Amino acid sequence: MKTSMLFIVLLYEVVTICGVALWLKRANKHADQHSENEFALGGRSLPVGVVAATMALTVLGTAHILGVFEMVWGVGAAAIWFSIAHVILLVVVCYSTGLWVRRLRVTTVPELLEHLFGKGIRVLVSCVMAGIIFGILTIETQGLGIIINAMTGWGIKNGAIAGGLIGIFYVVLAGMKEVGWINLINAVVMYIGLILATIFMALRLPGGNFDSVTEHFVSQDMDHMISVFGNSQIMITFTLGIVIAVLFSQSVNQMLLQTAMSAKDEKTIKKALWIAAPANGLFGVFAVVLGLTAMTIPEFAELGPKKAATQMLVESLPPWLAALLLASFLAAILSTFAMTALSPATIFSNDIYKGLIKPDATEAQMTKVTQIAIVVLASIAIAVASFLPPILAAMTWLFAWLIPVFFIIIYGLFWQRSASAALITLGMVWICNFVWSFSDVAAGLGVFKSNAVMALCVSIIVGVIANYFIKGDKAYFKSQTYLDLKETNN
Repeated sequence: MKTSMLFIVLLYEVVTICGVALWLKRANKHADQHSENEFALGGRSLPVGVVAATMALTVLGTAHILGVFEMVWGVGAAAIWFSIAHVILLVVVCYSTGLWVRRLRVTTVPELLEHLFGKGIRVLVSCVMAGIIFGILTIETQGLGIIINAMTGWGIKNGAIAGGLIGIFYVVLAGMKEVGWINLINAVVMYIGLILATIFMALRLPGGNFDSVTEHFVSQDMDHMISVFGNSQIMITFTLGIVIAVLFSQSVNQMLLQTAMSAKDEKTIKKALWIAAPANGLFGVFAVVLGLTAMTIPEFAELGPKKAATQMLVESLPPWLAALLLASFLAAILSTFAMTALSPATIFSNDIYKGLIKPDATEAQMTKVTQIAIVVLASIAIAVASFLPPILAAMTWLFAWLIPVFFIIIYGLFWQRSASAALITLGMVWICNFVWSFSDVAAGLGVFKSNAVMALCVSIIVGVIANYFIKGDKAYFKSQTYLDLKETNN
């Protein structure tokens, strides 16, 4: 066990979390702590830097770090498309869906769906969305386990327990405002550590650069492993599916839009793009390079895709730099863990507890219910994380369930609001996704074998046909309700 490294990493987390908490408490000692959604949305007051860092790190957790390390073993440098997809995603969120939820002052995505289609669709989607985000939470917990394992040798399952307990402590005490400010610090530390680690790794390789990595794959007639386009099979089965899955699911996912809901105003969201997109996209370059490097060093390659890259960094870098890098990785994953725990808990407290059980719940009661839900969800996630599914493959499968939600929102905002058409669209996609996942129907369908591609096609085809034949209310953005709200905001 690398005791000193573990001590430094944990010290960084404790100092950062407690330091920011004390600073915010002092800065806000005269503020109303029970203002509008203070715990879940930070009082809708987050500035540009905090919004940008939180957006970047919300979708830059286990999947971007350890998932890319793992995925390069299957698709090589084409794993970078996971990061490219998120850059496109952030453009969409910061110039469309993120602006819409902030403008309408909703607290959850299902709340927006109630405005469009009624309470039934709200409850249905809130249950499914909370389940999907919980699935992502289990993967983030696995990521915490891998980082803890790299420092302690406890094993990934035991590491997930330790990391999960740290994550619970972090998010229950923090709330949205503290999570946001900690993300800003973590983003800076992470990039400093990542850039220095990449330079140091290059200097340790023959020739002092990464040419030996390229030569390794070329000599084994595996040129596609060092190409961002891979080969035709990778482009069809991986790249296309990952871009569609990320773009059309995460753009309406509570875990990312909750940050937009917390922004000071719409201009803040637009400005945040110019920080969040580069911060998120460039990370994938470093992750791919380090993942490919680990594959070429026998002593680390034999550890397999889940452990090779992190163990290489621990063993090859100077102790101070390895500690800094792992601290930043742990911090980034904790940031995503925080949002994936806070988001379904917010959905539960707003859409289930307040929406169905106690409509007159106070802000203090809502905060308490949210905190309890966080502890329960995170505790279950710790247990589920022990099954260790392939990270990016699991993410892509989870994302496919939310793709129809994107399209029914588009139909409702811009075309018409038909609850029946929305229900048919959701039902058909979810049935097909279940069939695609648990039967042999999709075998041999080429590009349509991907759950994400299937979900995209069914959402468009079924959604258009259903809305054409089943008439509904006027599009929300053309309704008098929206025009009155717009006038009030102005």
